[in-house]
Amino acid sequence: MAALHDKFGRAITDLRISITDRCNYKCVYCRTGNEGALYGDLPFADYLRMARVLVGMGITKIRLTGGEPLLRGGVVEFVRELGKIPTLRQAQGRLSRTQNAREMGHPEVGVRNPLDIALTTNGHLLADLAQPLKDAGLTRVTVSMDAVDPDRFARITRVPSGFDNVLAGIRAARRVGLGPVKVNCVLLRGFNEDQIIPFGMFAREEDVIVRFIEFMPLEEDRVWSRATVVTLDEILARMAEYRPLQEIPHAHAETARRYRFDDGVGEIGIIAPVSHPFCGHCSRIRITSDGKIRTCLFSVWDHDLHAQMRRGASDEELAEFIRGVVEKKEERHHIGEPDFVPASRTMVHIGG
Repeated sequence: MAALHDKFGRAITDLRISITDRCNYKCVYCRTGNEGALYGDLPFADYLRMARVLVGMGITKIRLTGGEPLLRGGVVEFVRELGKIPTLRQAQGRLSRTQNAREMGHPEVGVRNPLDIALTTNGHLLADLAQPLKDAGLTRVTVSMDAVDPDRFARITRVPSGFDNVLAGIRAARRVGLGPVKVNCVLLRGFNEDQIIPFGMFAREEDVIVRFIEFMPLEEDRVWSRATVVTLDEILARMAEYRPLQEIPHAHAETARRYRFDDGVGEIGIIAPVSHPFCGHCSRIRITSDGKIRTCLFSVWDHDLHAQMRRGASDEELAEFIRGVVEKKEERHHIGEPDFVPASRTMVHIGG
């Protein structure tokens, strides 16, 4: 099966699956705190079938998101089942090796599964699950954490006792080898821009990669304005007051610009979709918790993959549907432009 490309020639290799739109946090830049889950969850078997089809079309990386994915019972076993899916490249290589082995009279040779499986979590439940997830085949983990000051953290998340849990989860992930552990911080002017330098210190002290994310118009309250965005240039200037940074080359499709401190200790990244868009290199599609494909965070429509499954579509028919959807992938977002239309869902109901 040929690999996925959109009409702009971008290879689609990264899949994000939201396995719930429920969350145990109510972060001020994301949730109103009132709506909760809107769309519900599917059985893991349904996500697994979607993943198999998409991996067979060239997906090499799967990230589990939410909501908060660790709220789902059975997530460890789901990771284990994902790890059994052969990638397109692996399947092609296995076919070639099997054919050669048979021609030479040798048994089929097994191949290690190279599928990259990652998880984004708020970290609240991670400490106890880090080792089981690693054992099940999880490759990496990213923890959302928007302040290193416990009181500020509580005000942002509206969870009074979460900071210690998240810190324990980060340390557990490092300890079991789910690294490099990344810590994502959404910066919102008036809430946590004073945490930039403390996060630089945190990256060095905890041996994690801290990634600052520009605030995007994806929150339930729809309060976004360009004035609330703490930009890449501002982050770099603020961090330079602490220590000089040196830019690190990053992969073509990588969303973050990467920097290390001048003494080589500690790394930060900056994801700047507002001030420095990277749409031209986008390699992602998303599946929402209710089984809709989204080709962009800022899509104004969904494409109902799960409805195709309910109608009895074969895997080949699902693949044909997916190709038609990817063909419609947007060229770019229009954040801040006069004709910008907000996404049809907010972030917690899309999947990060």
